[in-house]
Amino acid sequence: MNKAAAGDEAGPHGKGRILVVDDDRLVLATVTHGLAQAGYEVIDADNGDDAILLAREHRPQLALLDIRMEGKSGFDVAETLRDAYGIPFMFLSAFSDPATLATVKSLGALAYLVKPLDVGQIVPAVEAAFGRLRLAEASGQPLLPAQPPPAMSGGPLADPVPLALGVLMHRFSLPREEAWRRLQRLADEHKLSVAAQAERLLAAVEELARTA
Repeated sequence: MNKAAAGDEAGPHGKGRILVVDDDRLVLATVTHGLAQAGYEVIDADNGDDAILLAREHRPQLALLDIRMEGKSGFDVAETLRDAYGIPFMFLSAFSDPATLATVKSLGALAYLVKPLDVGQIVPAVEAAFGRLRLAEASGQPLLPAQPPPAMSGGPLADPVPLALGVLMHRFSLPREEAWRRLQRLADEHKLSVAAQAERLLAAVEELARTA
């Protein structure tokens, strides 16, 4: 395990402290370097056990988690971060099957990014997540619920838009920008908000999962 820092504390010149967890050392090094270059203090781990130890020691403001790893999965780590330390998280994974998406949403991830992605796509998603964290802090409203929401419930944490973008990116091999445009177009066609259209898409995924 390693700590690659832009300073020991996320001070006024740092954008925030983030824990990155991936058992692919190349992906881990690439993402860690890219986020550090973007101004974040980065703590990295290549397995779930080390990730939890680092989270307890350094209390990152956000975690970016791979899902399928040897030993503890990203889901296991996310549950511990949420319940024990109140640390919000995002997922970065090559998998986008209905069961995985259902678990992602039930855990309350801030976003779900589908590999392969380059750092230029990951950094804006991380910046958006930190924006939500700062907004929640400024408003005095907790970002994480005390208990996990029911699976596919669309609870207060489970922002449907990032999850729906992940579905579109995976199913149609789209870059994030094109997935966003497609989601907006679908929303316009059905005279819905983008969030409502995202919920509609995720509900269809849930239905497929039940009937598979």
